[in-house]
Amino acid sequence: MLRSSCLCGAVSWDVNGELQFMSHCHCSRCRKTRGTAFATEVAAAADGFMLRGREHVSRFASSAELARNFCMVCGSTVPGQPWQGLVFVPAGNFEADPGVRPLSHIFVASKAPWYEIPDQLPRFDAYPPGVAATVLDDLPRRHSGARPRGSCLCGGVSFELTETPTLSHNCHCGRCRKKSSAAHSSSLITSIDGVGFLQGEDLLVTYELPEAKFFAHAFCRVCGGKLPRLDAARGFAIVPLGAFDDDPGIRPQAHIYVGSKAPWFEIHDKLPQFVEHYQRG
Repeated sequence: MLRSSCLCGAVSWDVNGELQFMSHCHCSRCRKTRGTAFATEVAAAADGFMLRGREHVSRFASSAELARNFCMVCGSTVPGQPWQGLVFVPAGNFEADPGVRPLSHIFVASKAPWYEIPDQLPRFDAYPPGVAATVLDDLPRRHSGARPRGSCLCGGVSFELTETPTLSHNCHCGRCRKKSSAAHSSSLITSIDGVGFLQGEDLLVTYELPEAKFFAHAFCRVCGGKLPRLDAARGFAIVPLGAFDDDPGIRPQAHIYVGSKAPWFEIHDKLPQFVEHYQRG
């Protein structure tokens, strides 16, 4: 039996039995839900699935056929309803090695412009052959203005960059994996004045991890989409790259906290790697 939980621990779930079809999904909806380049999920038999903390789970219908569940306390993704006898669980929340590894990239036709796939896994523009499911169009939210914009999954919250960011990274720490429900988080850093909210700031929820000095997570309370976090104490903003509708104009420059990397994920690119945070000169 494999246990998973959200960042705050209010919701947890177990899967029992064989795991199948671990894949990286690059669709625009998964990117906004996770705040990073791709979601990684694995299928398990629905009759071996158990969820605790249902009273803390919120549900957003991202299409006529699919709803996305998240913890209303901390914003982590939570498995949704079974489909054809299977439940799809986010790999980033596993508390132990699931023993399976990714088999493919799906929806690469929707890939983020700031991410290049570095491995040699099979790639499919949408679902793999043989999957009878509706293929949705990308979210139509690209802008032609000079400032890159972003939004949550439901579109209730939107923002823009007002300054050029200078730092971006992928973080593999356990906290970031649980908040993103993904292999890692992908974020850029700018000054606190470098992000402006255009609408929906009242929908923003910020969860502060009690035992952490600085770690917090911002998300939309309607859809769970990841959003910029303004750190007033330190004077900067942390913006999830997966939330952008436009190309943010920066690419991840390093992997940090690789000492905490998920056992099921391998780093194939040539970016610098740091066991914890950046080395200080």
